[in-house]
Amino acid sequence: MAVDGVEVDLEARFAGIVGAQHIQAGEAIGERYRVDITRKYQSQPAFVVKPATVQEVSAIVTLAAAAGMPITMVGGQTGTVGSAVPVNGGLAMSLERMNRVVEIDPLSMTMTVEAGCILQLAHEAAEAQGALLPLDLGARGSATIGGVIGTNAGGNRVLRWGMMRDMVIGLEAVLADGTIISSLTKMLKDNAGYNWKHLLIGSEGTLGIVTRAVLRLRPLPSSRQTALIAAESFEQAITALRRLEVTLSGRLSSFELMWGDFFAAMTEAQLSQRPRPMELGHGFYVVVEAMGGDAETDLAQFERVLMDMIEENVLANAVIAQSERECEAIWAVREDMTPGLTPLRPFASYDVSMGVGDMPAFVAYAQANMAKAYPDAKMLIYGHAGDGNLHAIVSTGQLNPNIQRGFDTVIFGAVRDVGGSIAAEHGIGVSRAPFLSWTRSAAELALMRVLKDAIDPKHILNPGKLLDAM
Repeated sequence: MAVDGVEVDLEARFAGIVGAQHIQAGEAIGERYRVDITRKYQSQPAFVVKPATVQEVSAIVTLAAAAGMPITMVGGQTGTVGSAVPVNGGLAMSLERMNRVVEIDPLSMTMTVEAGCILQLAHEAAEAQGALLPLDLGARGSATIGGVIGTNAGGNRVLRWGMMRDMVIGLEAVLADGTIISSLTKMLKDNAGYNWKHLLIGSEGTLGIVTRAVLRLRPLPSSRQTALIAAESFEQAITALRRLEVTLSGRLSSFELMWGDFFAAMTEAQLSQRPRPMELGHGFYVVVEAMGGDAETDLAQFERVLMDMIEENVLANAVIAQSERECEAIWAVREDMTPGLTPLRPFASYDVSMGVGDMPAFVAYAQANMAKAYPDAKMLIYGHAGDGNLHAIVSTGQLNPNIQRGFDTVIFGAVRDVGGSIAAEHGIGVSRAPFLSWTRSAAELALMRVLKDAIDPKHILNPGKLLDAM
């Protein structure tokens, strides 16, 4: 391939940067670098390179840009929208060798970590120092720090600590021309000009390659209370949410809402492994978690507010975990979804957001329109109610591009009807790009294109995704 008009052996040049043992080419490239978790998107990149330093990342980007070769970052491949599938004939870059927790500063309550570090390993390193990295999600064992920054991941504790954007204090990144830009600060407040770091967070690798980050930690809570509660109506469930927020004085960390049919499907499939933690028949179920610093006092307050709401008919029932095993069994309803979802395969999954008060209207629109378009479709709804983020699983027993597009039209149409967003925390990638204008105005999209053209004028970084896929 030509670089600045001169034919060069790119494989040899890349190998000269990272070492021959850290590059794969052509048919030797493993599936993990070519296929996404949904198996809907796959490609055949020309190379996979695995740099070990930011300087190596910079050198690779500089060389690829000169050759006009597109670059896609490949992390844990846990995304569902095709964001991390490389371009055919392009370059896949993995930061799996850049996987260190560089430093934990207990005074500043920060963690400096390389982008290839697995989220769960970052959790464990923080906890070993008496600190908490609040971001938590089901893919914690494979998602990377760079990936969760690139998608601005949320997860189960957004209600209390926010999304990944709220945990990133400092960043180091490589831009599309190979420039290294770094602000690995530990300052919580910095209003000196444009905040370029927040521009990269959630950009899905289309504006820069994150190589290191300084993350905000929190003191590790010493108590945790977990319960499964039931309410007959959505309004009662949200009433319980607001009561818990006030009574627990900021200790409420999770409020995972499940519609009744979701709870029934998941617990039915899990019966061979564990008993159902609560009877069927209620309209809504919620996994509630609070984290604090005084086990005895916190538990007494937690029990009291739940019992009060049962007596006032706000809640229909509540089961409070009395052991770690019971806690795990309650969370399994929400997190051990494979047995319940297997009979629905192939299915389409959605991750959308809206105002909390608009959730019932969204569900009503989606269910009614799905029943009209696909009378045999089964739809399960659950999500992070506290921050307006819902997930939907839709299945008819078969899935092809036409059915997928039909499902998309129904779900995203319902989102548009309530003024919501088609992407709450998983990004746009390839699959959602045709519907981006249903969420963003023409002026917003034009501004996004101006930013992309200014920062990556050759569209080298992750082309074919987000704006490029529209």
